[in-house]
Amino acid sequence: MIDITNESGSPSNEEGLVGLATFALDRLRIHPSSELSIILVDEETMEAYHEKFMGLPGPTDVLSFPMDEMRAPGDDEDPPSGLLGDIVLCPTVTARQAAENGRTPDGEAEYLLIHGLLHLLGHDHAEPGEKRVMFRLNDEIIAAWDDHREQTGQR
Repeated sequence: MIDITNESGSPSNEEGLVGLATFALDRLRIHPSSELSIILVDEETMEAYHEKFMGLPGPTDVLSFPMDEMRAPGDDEDPPSGLLGDIVLCPTVTARQAAENGRTPDGEAEYLLIHGLLHLLGHDHAEPGEKRVMFRLNDEIIAAWDDHREQTGQR
């Protein structure tokens, strides 16, 4: 189950984000009964979270709060089910940085949603090798999502 709440006061494509999250969880072989929460917040709230949980000043684009520390299964393992956790996005920050990254605001939000989801599944980018793996997987999921939408006429 994917729950999305927009507390940001900014318009956002909530339906698209839920669709992408559903697609990504299926692609990563996470059981469909797993629970994920996506929360869209304003900059003031994101800044408070960033300072409280990361010890860093200012608002950021995405934060992830894992619950059950789930991991994507191996090829011979059953898909796990449980509480994935929360992904917190700040639409105004993502919209500002979208152009810097060559994306639309919706495209940036989608990219960051997958980034947050990968963090929930234990991926990190603190080390160069981890970063390559995580960002490659992020790019692969977004490319597959774009292909899926094109094939199904959702673009």
